[in-house]
Amino acid sequence: MAGTHWIDDPAELARRIASCKGRVGLDTEFIRERTYWPQLALVQAATGDDILLVDMLVPGMPAALAPLLRDASIAKVMHSASEDLVALQYACGCVPKPLFDTQIAAALCGIGAGMGYQRLVADMLGIAVDKGETRSDWLRRPLSAQQLDYAADDVRHLFALHDRLDARLASLDRGEWLREDCARMVDAADSGGEDPWPHLALRAAQFLDADAQRRLLRLLRWRETQARDSDRPRNWILDGELAVLLAKNPPGDATALRRSLESRPKSPLRLSNAIWNALSTPLADEAAMPLARDDEGDRKTLRRLQDAVAERSRELALPDGVLASRRWLQALLEQKQWPPMLAGWRRGQLEPVLAPLLAGDAAKPATA
Repeated sequence: MAGTHWIDDPAELARRIASCKGRVGLDTEFIRERTYWPQLALVQAATGDDILLVDMLVPGMPAALAPLLRDASIAKVMHSASEDLVALQYACGCVPKPLFDTQIAAALCGIGAGMGYQRLVADMLGIAVDKGETRSDWLRRPLSAQQLDYAADDVRHLFALHDRLDARLASLDRGEWLREDCARMVDAADSGGEDPWPHLALRAAQFLDADAQRRLLRLLRWRETQARDSDRPRNWILDGELAVLLAKNPPGDATALRRSLESRPKSPLRLSNAIWNALSTPLADEAAMPLARDDEGDRKTLRRLQDAVAERSRELALPDGVLASRRWLQALLEQKQWPPMLAGWRRGQLEPVLAPLLAGDAAKPATA
């Protein structure tokens, strides 16, 4: 019987997904407030006329769901899927492939960048979707009727969005653009997506000298490993502000570090020895570390890059930030090579207009 079905038996899930053909709409509900890894509570799957609300707290359910995620003959239609992919990879050991992300598709169609599901459904389909349960406790059981309705609505309209967006992408000859962007996001989730140069994401790093940036890189890489292994949020391990302070003004030895931590409320005193080891131990690849820079020449070049991207975006009728974000352009400028997020179709669109600007910047003497 068509409708919405609560699934709390792995065998029942396996039976239902065995008949899935062509495409499936997916969404997840998870909690990530006190952990590094998402705690996957619920998966919603639209399969033709049926919506399955899959209780992921039931033992054996992740293994029962995995074959559907891996089935390359079935398109996975999702909206703003990046965090959902991480939750599914951690719970099920795999990510959904191939992916059609309706948020990315809307951006590439020129409809809007970063549009939420509720607004996209309203704008494209003229349907109002209730978002009243956004901050619900999805780990509780039983879920309320309001939670179940909200969860079902999150996949109810994905096929209609897929139909319209796929047709528009085809008319613009941008289907390959979407496939590239979705494949890149899926690959990042599948591989763990660890940033090799996390210091570049901290604005404060621009004001540190080269030695301090190397110390900051050591601390941030150690923090990432510690957070993953202990399943705790990064800032519970080591606050970013404290990491910058230690990198800028490193203590002379482990004892001095401990005294410094003792003077700061809520500092990770129990991890002082591990922090000292991370701070004082060079990384094998830190000599290749790109420096975060903040001189006037860099700012002028970045502005020229942004202006060129804005002009090309207008020509393509793309929303601001879709073709290249400020952070991506900073990475391009700092690393002196095209970063992965600017590969493929983006590089094809941007290299002709950015290459002359980058060549001019490369002629300037580098500073450490």
